[in-house]
Amino acid sequence: MADDRMADIFAAVRRGSGNPEAGRFALHTLWNELGPAGDPLQRCVVAHHLAVLQETDAEALIWDQRALAAVFAPGTPLDDGLRCFLPSLYLNLADSHRRVGDFDGARMQLTIARGHLRILANDAYGEMIRSGLDRVDAALEAGSKERIAAE
Repeated sequence: MADDRMADIFAAVRRGSGNPEAGRFALHTLWNELGPAGDPLQRCVVAHHLAVLQETDAEALIWDQRALAAVFAPGTPLDDGLRCFLPSLYLNLADSHRRVGDFDGARMQLTIARGHLRILANDAYGEMIRSGLDRVDAALEAGSKERIAAE
């Protein structure tokens, strides 16, 4: 059942890459089906991808906060599956805070993200997160609230 739900989540994510409105609808549906007591990893993944599909930076920040809240829901054990998301979640929070003009909040999230980097392997994913931290940091130093182009 959990594998089927993750398949549904990733199908909605793929849908969103070609049609953001359809992806938002599908992910919102899954979010509502999961509910507050749903699987923390599934809730985290749904919220994480909903953040990316939002039309405004303020809405993206709300979904980034929900993704992190899913990881730290009361009674949720912080296993390796959830722990591996922390650098990415804090990176996204930093970028969202920066884009809404909360530079102090962004710096704090970057610091927390860097504190979790040891969990990442020295692979392509780990490098993507590390370079993302550097790009957000550079945008902060420049005082930019603009979206950072994907590399």
